[in-house]
Amino acid sequence: MRLIPTITALALTATSALALDLDAMTDAERDAFRSEVRAYLLDNPEVLMEAIGVLEARQEQAEAMRDEQLAQLNATALLDDGFSYVGGNPDGDVTIVEFIDYRCGFCRRAHPEVAELVATDGNIRIITKEFPILGEQSVLASRFALATKQIAGDAAYKEVSDALMALRSDVSNASLTALAQAYDLDAEAIFEAMDSPDVGDILAANRALGERMQITGTPTFVFGEQMVRGYVNLAQMRQIIEAERSDG
Repeated sequence: MRLIPTITALALTATSALALDLDAMTDAERDAFRSEVRAYLLDNPEVLMEAIGVLEARQEQAEAMRDEQLAQLNATALLDDGFSYVGGNPDGDVTIVEFIDYRCGFCRRAHPEVAELVATDGNIRIITKEFPILGEQSVLASRFALATKQIAGDAAYKEVSDALMALRSDVSNASLTALAQAYDLDAEAIFEAMDSPDVGDILAANRALGERMQITGTPTFVFGEQMVRGYVNLAQMRQIIEAERSDG
């Protein structure tokens, strides 16, 4: 807990309320005032907890407002970039955008819950943003998924993306070749497309979008205009969706 800033804020608030000017006080008056504040806080420590709660609530509200503004400013890149995978119900009344990294443990944890949410709701559009931030294997996996989409289309991308999220071995040319063979895909064409300018441009665009939206980790979700940074479980996602619909 940030006790020092909170204590300082309390002291300044008390000073303002009493119309006192610390700079105009004598040393003795200043010491007496500080002693009174300290004594009050020691006698009433619950005030600190209350002040900290108010401060944290205000910070959360400010961050939520900032994130909503970021979602609004970047709406086109989030919702209609022309290259990201779009699944679920294309005419759904709520859109979820998810930034993923195939090597991210929390992305893997959220993956089946997102799938269940989309499948059981029936009125959600889901957009996947390839956002590899956890090293070369993450980049390799994303390049493979994007190249698969280019070569074999959206259905193949979805299958490969699901398989990559479930993959527990290292991401390598050998494991990706095996994956392509498992789904009867043209591995040679996909590997060639992985290094294409188009795939590189998509990853660069997603990185730039992430920077604009101050995204530093995965998974990151955007439900409508509400950004959620980090893992949320199925029940929480359903609550967020319900709130989005109520606000709409």
